[in-house]
Amino acid sequence: MELLVLFGVLFAMLVIGVPVAFSLLAAALACFLAMDIPPIVAVQRVAAGISVFTLMAIPFFIFAGDLMYRAGIANRLVRVADAAIGRVRGGLGIVDVGASMMFGAVSGSAIASASAIGSTMVPLMKEKGYPADYAVNVTVTAAIVGLLIPPSHNMIIYSAASGIGVSIGDLFLAGVIPGVLTGLMLMLVAWLVARRGKLPLGRFPGWREFILASAYAIPGLMTAVIIMGGILSGFFTPTESSAIAVIYTMLIGTFVYRSLGWKGMWEAAGKSVRTAAMVLFIIAAATAFGFALALLEVPAAMGALIGVMTDNPILTLLIINLMLLALGTFMDMAPLIVITTPIFLPVAMDVGVDPVHFGIIMMLNLGIGLVTPPVGSVLFVGSAVGKIPVTALVKTIWPFYLTLIAALVVITFVPALSLWLPGAFGG
Repeated sequence: MELLVLFGVLFAMLVIGVPVAFSLLAAALACFLAMDIPPIVAVQRVAAGISVFTLMAIPFFIFAGDLMYRAGIANRLVRVADAAIGRVRGGLGIVDVGASMMFGAVSGSAIASASAIGSTMVPLMKEKGYPADYAVNVTVTAAIVGLLIPPSHNMIIYSAASGIGVSIGDLFLAGVIPGVLTGLMLMLVAWLVARRGKLPLGRFPGWREFILASAYAIPGLMTAVIIMGGILSGFFTPTESSAIAVIYTMLIGTFVYRSLGWKGMWEAAGKSVRTAAMVLFIIAAATAFGFALALLEVPAAMGALIGVMTDNPILTLLIINLMLLALGTFMDMAPLIVITTPIFLPVAMDVGVDPVHFGIIMMLNLGIGLVTPPVGSVLFVGSAVGKIPVTALVKTIWPFYLTLIAALVVITFVPALSLWLPGAFGG
């Protein structure tokens, strides 16, 4: 009965358009009341959900990403990618993916990447004769790569939700090869679609332009080097690295690129506070919802159900992936990480899956949900940037969508792609 109340209230509120965080919290509160548990427990679980020191890194990384956008780092990365590969047929599509990979390495946010790279690339591609749907579809699917290439604040959420202290440094390292692989696969598909549609050819601007563009971009790209170098050397923690990223971005934006002033910093701070508050409130509400699930022994029941169905690791991961893909179509990434990690991680570990590897699987799987209707927040960002309806995008996004699914399959069933780097650095 209590389980029916929990999910009934959740779905009812989502259907009538109540924001996800309030829906999760209301469902948890209704469940507690049905179980004769004092309502104060909901407040306690909300507070406990964000009383995790590592979560302090999230607002800092969000702030750093917004500063990078306002400092013009995205535009400089586009120049590098365009100078290197923009001359092939459909080259701007490949440039889009390459720039998203590089921006993901310094922002770690799919929405930030879709907004920053999209605001530059989509108008440029439309101006050069590319179809609007192609431009936006490349942009939104390439933005998902930023969830894998470190730093990624979603990996921090996963580490906190795991309950076993999965190393954030190992997760960051584990995402590098899968992220690069996914990006290369998207580049290939962008080229194939462009070739089939006979999209425009670009031109090589010359080695001088390439060298200059690279030189201008290096200070921005050093953000990722400083973050990862500091974490791997033990010089500072992931939380401290996020604060260092903010300070470094301010310095290069102000004194190197000279494109970031007090007004830009103030606007970035205001926007980042709103975004971080929303993300952390979702995490807090999802923690209360997850506690209700634990009281109702849903994780144990789910594990037993999958165990009855199969004890084969391949089939277990396939079932988990299908469930996560389905859930990702109607709920955002952060609450799903908090809710589903305690449910599926023990099941995966029971069949021998490394928790670091499972974290990378979750990042890509739930990232695909960000470009899948009806929720698909990154898809809606792309729609707004490209001024094209989501319905038009969905009709032509399938080659890129299938590529992300193919990358998910490869990453799921080839653990070495995720585990080699952490092992090589002694993780």
